[in-house]
Amino acid sequence: MSTPGSRCNDKVAKQNGDPGDHLSVFTNAQTPASSAETRLMVAFKKDTHTGKAYLAGREYYSEEGKTFELRLVQKIKQQQSADPTSRPGYPSSLGVREFTRRATEVALGKSSRAVVEDRVLGVQTPGFTAAVRLGAELLRHWYAVRAVWCGPVYLSAPCHESLPGIFQAAGIQDIREYYFWDHKQRGICLEKLLEDLTKAPEQSVVVLSASVHFPTGAALSQNQWAQIANVIMRRRLFPFFLLPPQALCYGDLEQGVWPVRYCAAQGMELLCAQSFSHCFGLYGEAVGHLLCVLKQKSLLLPMESQADQIVRLLWAQPSAGGARVVATVLSNPAHLVEWKEEVKCIVERCMLIREILRERLRLLGTPGCWDHLTQQGGLYCFTGLNGEQVDFLKKRRHVYLLPDGCLNVSAINSRNLDNIAKSIHLALTTPH
Repeated sequence: MSTPGSRCNDKVAKQNGDPGDHLSVFTNAQTPASSAETRLMVAFKKDTHTGKAYLAGREYYSEEGKTFELRLVQKIKQQQSADPTSRPGYPSSLGVREFTRRATEVALGKSSRAVVEDRVLGVQTPGFTAAVRLGAELLRHWYAVRAVWCGPVYLSAPCHESLPGIFQAAGIQDIREYYFWDHKQRGICLEKLLEDLTKAPEQSVVVLSASVHFPTGAALSQNQWAQIANVIMRRRLFPFFLLPPQALCYGDLEQGVWPVRYCAAQGMELLCAQSFSHCFGLYGEAVGHLLCVLKQKSLLLPMESQADQIVRLLWAQPSAGGARVVATVLSNPAHLVEWKEEVKCIVERCMLIREILRERLRLLGTPGCWDHLTQQGGLYCFTGLNGEQVDFLKKRRHVYLLPDGCLNVSAINSRNLDNIAKSIHLALTTPH
């Protein structure tokens, strides 16, 4: 027999669309803290000021303030879509074969001993983050075969906020830091970096920016890299290289891979996560690649099988469109020349912006030395501004930087440059 109360509950349940008094399995789900980039974008979109400037984006922006697609890439996409012989179909779980071959050659060179001896595995991934994640998964499995291993992994201080989480998601919880950036000197502190790596336990994984470091924009010299490689070999550490803004630091695919080629030539095993999204303007198609250099050829098949199994669980197979565009460019000498010219223009524009911004700050009499703006390279610039100054820029000047003072140089253009320079000056001279 039902009671008045139960009929009331039934009525409420029906009104709410709930078949009973069972709560959703997601009722107690925790809302994770959003990333700094997400919070910044939300604040920027709410800002109604007409002169607001968002300098925290990841993409390359043109002088008009729009994400930029290379003319060559547009042309190749049109050709591929009009090709009557093209047929849709899933690529291999390890990616488009021609793409992985060309991406491997870019990182190691055609005449690399590791390539000639057939002890290199290349896997296409849906973007740079996926390449890092796959590398983390392979490391955990590979080391765990020999012993119980869950770290440590050494990341640079500072590094992108997503990196620790990527390794932790793969089951590697022991995340440590090595000293990289000296905030007072606004430069790399090699002495402390080497000291931290020397103290690292054997079999530690060291994550290194092979080209220009993100987020500082600083680059190590070949001599400095040789010293780091010496410590890695002596301490039996494992190098995991990152190449997210490939070619956008120097305008050349090969110039930024010197440390990868040097370590491979020394006989080291290594991983290298590459991104071709930035340098080809393929942001919506996320074209990444993980390179694995092994000690001997006999390890190639087991590693390939393990990678295949992990990929099938994580994303099944990557998309083919963007990878085919990259492979077409890298395999055609005429296309490669045209692509290099377009990328060279991007790099030169970013360097010109750095020089003009430094000069504007000098003319304004902004406190401090700003030579580090032109000593850094690539899309990103570590201004050296502290959290209070960055907050001032956001709240008082409507200029949005990442909390660590990092900005995307390409987001500065002729329309906002003077305001940005004045805003930085005020952030340093106005009492907070």
